[in-house]
Amino acid sequence: MAAISKQITSMAMKRNENDRTVLPLIVIVGPTASGKTDLAIRLAQRCGGEIICADSRTIYRGMDIGTAKPTFEEQAKVPHWGLDLVDPGQRFTVIDFQRYAQRKVQEIRHRGHVPFLVGGTGLYVDAVVYDFQFPAVNKKLMQRISNWSLAELHEYCQTNNIPLPDNKYNKRYVVNTIVRNGAKVNKRKHVDKNTFIVGITTDRYILRTRIEQRANLIVSDNVVYESIKLAQQYGWDNEAMTGNVYPIIHKLQQGTITRQQARELFCRADWHLAKRQLTWLRRNPDIVWCRLESAYDYIVDRLAQATNV
Repeated sequence: MAAISKQITSMAMKRNENDRTVLPLIVIVGPTASGKTDLAIRLAQRCGGEIICADSRTIYRGMDIGTAKPTFEEQAKVPHWGLDLVDPGQRFTVIDFQRYAQRKVQEIRHRGHVPFLVGGTGLYVDAVVYDFQFPAVNKKLMQRISNWSLAELHEYCQTNNIPLPDNKYNKRYVVNTIVRNGAKVNKRKHVDKNTFIVGITTDRYILRTRIEQRANLIVSDNVVYESIKLAQQYGWDNEAMTGNVYPIIHKLQQGTITRQQARELFCRADWHLAKRQLTWLRRNPDIVWCRLESAYDYIVDRLAQATNV
């Protein structure tokens, strides 16, 4: 694999001289707990890469364990981007992520490294690889409806003949649909020829087992402490605190559920999240699906082909 690293460096130098050669963008997607993070780190270490995390939860500062953010030890192995971008409660849209990620891809390539876009937030990934062109936003309307309940937002869509987004239970997506008056996003039909998307497919039993194993960490004292600290600073009703494990920890902290019940609730919530992620991803014909154990060799081979090694 040393040959690939040398070839990448050569390509980067050539690109600086005349802008004809571009290092490939490797995209790794899959449901939560599918093993994307470890795979991407191993590949980036071997191939001279840097990772851009495409996860709508890990963008928040201070939300580390509860969002399954790559650990500090993992982040020390290869450069990670897309983490800790905003404080909980700060508005951060898919447009913000798209601009950030596309800029990082250019910067990583300029350094002669391979960019890896890795995550389970399908909208984030698609906005980057299909170069979404978003319609104009009604900012006054956004201010007006930002604090509405999900039921009120759904009623507004029905009254104003605005089709609900695919993820109609995600408040942020519904708000974005309304402020664009239901206008569709313009996008490329297919990914750029130098972009490779690999989806991690996992047996249901294995995925459930991984989720259950992670649940033991999620309901640990460290996560309870993290959640309470965040709630003291931002409030339990902060939008960033209303997803993932934090509402469950809130119930645990209030004493309305036991630790075992919290574990069961987390497993159920993460399983439903995994199914929603797979539903989104499986509609994409550009994804090449691989089992975790074969994805590594497949991506190495694609990189070798792309760099003419």
